[in-house]
Order: sequence, then structure tokens, then C-alpha cells
Amino acid sequence: MAKTQIPEEGIYDARSLGKPRMLALGFQHMFAMFGATVLVPTLTGLDVATTLLFAGLGTLLFHLLSKGKVPAFLGSSFAFLAGYFAIAPNKEPELLPYASFGVACAGLVYVILAALFKLFGSKKVMRYFPPIVTGPIIISIGLTLSKSAVDNCTVNWGIALVAIVIIVVANIWGKGMVKIVPILLGVVGSYLVAIAFDPAVRDNLAKTVGDAAWIGIPIHKSQTVFGLFSGKVDHALLLSAVITIVPISLATMVEHIGDISAISSTCHRNFIEDPGLHRTLLGDGLATTLAALFGAPANTTYSENTGVLALSKIYDPRVIRIAAVLAIVFSCCPKFAAIIECMPQATIGGVSLVLYGMISAVGVRNVVENKVDFTKSRNVLVAAFILVLSIGIAYSSTGAIQIGVVSLSGLAVASIVGIALNAVMPGKDYEFGKDEQGDTSVKFVIQ
Repeated sequence: MAKTQIPEEGIYDARSLGKPRMLALGFQHMFAMFGATVLVPTLTGLDVATTLLFAGLGTLLFHLLSKGKVPAFLGSSFAFLAGYFAIAPNKEPELLPYASFGVACAGLVYVILAALFKLFGSKKVMRYFPPIVTGPIIISIGLTLSKSAVDNCTVNWGIALVAIVIIVVANIWGKGMVKIVPILLGVVGSYLVAIAFDPAVRDNLAKTVGDAAWIGIPIHKSQTVFGLFSGKVDHALLLSAVITIVPISLATMVEHIGDISAISSTCHRNFIEDPGLHRTLLGDGLATTLAALFGAPANTTYSENTGVLALSKIYDPRVIRIAAVLAIVFSCCPKFAAIIECMPQATIGGVSLVLYGMISAVGVRNVVENKVDFTKSRNVLVAAFILVLSIGIAYSSTGAIQIGVVSLSGLAVASIVGIALNAVMPGKDYEFGKDEQGDTSVKFVIQ
């Protein structure tokens, strides 16, 4: 077969490459998203198989609602980790459905915002979520998660350091696909070292994987929101979950805008105009709600896959849909999920140490690239209240503020206070759309 020439602007119809190459490209996209996507359920206690299933289904739903035009893959969102940990700090299976309900409601906020974008336009809506609010919120997300990362690392710092070193080396000095998948490489490398040097890891892996079936159903009713409502419901905890988790969507919405802008730039197409930001937000939000209702993490558009687009110059959305179908197929293999669930704590700690630090760092980036003026007292006060309330409450003796029967996490309190302060105080100087680099500088992934 003659080598296919890829034009400088890329290929928008991959059928010219033939079915075998399209399948190979689909596998490449699946592996690009894989490491980060399965890490979220590993950290939170959610089911790996369910996560893969709804990453695939969510991606297909997104493509349906965005007219099949945007080559985006939807994987697990790290931004909501703080919400899961606030409701189920020790991965309690009986508490995770409450957190999932909060995430499902957060997905519906996207639907509301999509309608607002359609009716009023981006500038009028985004004026309430400027970088002086979203930046410190993102910084706080990473910092409030930092303790769990260090606790996991302390189980075996040697194994954790292997993961950290691999991620740093791959991310800084890697070429091609190595640079695209540093999280996956860090997980695999550290996991293999743990298997080689820790008999307990080997024994656990052999028993768990050996007992797992080859084929199974990736949805478990007891882990879904529907299973929660089939029994006795703690309505106070349910309300707390909503109030705690929904404000996180304000920051992830900006992340979504950044990702769609990045995909537009990579593909030389303006997807913000066609099919429109209201359609992509709707697809992302409904995919998140669907996933959460069935016990999977929130979904988000993945920058790892945008990197693959830039690397391959194949921009056909059909390739992404092939990757989505492959994720659905792998979700039906419990043996595969068992391998992920046996991952050593130290491996999780090393990877999450880098990841949580990166989350905070992109919050700083959001503030810097938008040139937020900290000589203004109003900006200093907004940032100060968000940072101190979110971190201070998270590490207080109770870890939350109790208002009647409702428990509010530090992140929820900080988000509400920050948005309110910014809205009422004079001197707002941010206008969405003036600086594209600043507007889209929110990324919750390693690049």
C-alpha cells in the first residue's frame, strides 16, 4: 500500500486511509485518554469498568449533540475530585452515590449555561466568572487535594518516586506519543516496579485478576443514583452534596471553553461558532449527568486527545467515535478492571502528587495570563477570601461548615463567597473575548 500523504492542514476525512489505519488511530486515541480516565475512579472508589463505559457513551452523545463535527473525546474530569473526597473521603461505597448525585446536578448547570450562551452570548454570561474568581478556585482544588496525595506516597516513597520521575521525564523530554501519555507511562512503569519488588502487590494482583471474569456487565445498581433512591435517603447529605459539588462546574465550564478553543486552533476550524459553544456545552453537561447517574465520574473534553490530533494531523471525528466504541468494549472485561483496581497506593500517590500540583499551577496560569491586577484591593480581597476559606475550612477540625442540616465544603463556601464579592464590588475590569489566550488558559491535565 502506498504511503498516504498528509496535507499541511491535515486530513478531515480519514476514510481515504482505509479501515485498518482508522482502527489503529482509534486505538491511539483510546490509549491517550486511558491513563487519566481510569485514574479518577481509582482515586475515588468509583468503578473502572463503569467509567470506561460512560467515557465511550458520553463521547458518542457529545458527537450526536454537536452534529458530529468536533473531534473531541470525553474522559474523566479531575476537577471534581475535591467534591468526591468531601462527600466520601474514604471511598465509602454507601456515600459515593450521594456524590454522584451532586455531579449529576453539576452537569445540568452546563445545560443551563448552554441555554444562556445561546440567548445572551458569551460576554454577558462570562462576566460573572472572571479569572479572579475561577483562578483561585482552581488553585484551591489542587491544594485541598494535596494531603491525600502525600498520604498515599508515604506508603512507599520509592514506588511513588518512580511514577513521578517517569511522568516528568516523559513530559519534558519525551517525543511523539511518549509526550502525549505521561500519566499512562507513569502508572505502568511504577506498577511494574511494584510488582517486581513487592510480594504483597504480586499476590493481590494474582488473586484478584484470577477471580475476575473475562466478560461482565459494567453497571452495578448499588453504585448508581437510582440504587440510592431505591432505599432510605439521607436528604441532608443529598443537599450537602449538591451545594458542595455544583460550584465546581463554574471552573470546569471555563476548562471546556479552553478545550474547544484548542481543538478549533488545532483543526483550523471555528467550532465555537459551528456547531456552537452552546451545543458543545450541552453535550459535555448531559454526558456528565448521564455518567454520574450510573456511578461514573464527571466527563470533560480531553486535551490529551487534542495532542493526538496535533501529532497525527487526522481531524476526522469518526476516528474519535471509533475510540469511544473501543472504550465501551473494554468496559465489559472485569479482568481488565481488576488489574486497574489492584494498583498500589504509592503509584496512585506519585501520579496524583504531580496531577494535583498541576491543577493548582494552571489556576496560577489563569490569573497570570489574564493579567489580573493585584494592585486593586477588590481583586486581592476576592482572591484572599477564596483561598483562605477553601483551604482553611478543608483542613479545619470538621472539614466543613454546618448550616442547619447542610454541610458545606470549603470549596463550596469559597466559590459562593468569591462569586458574590466579585459581583457586588465595583471596579470589574475583565471582558471575556478580549484575550483568547487568557480566556482559555484553564486545563486540568498534564501537557
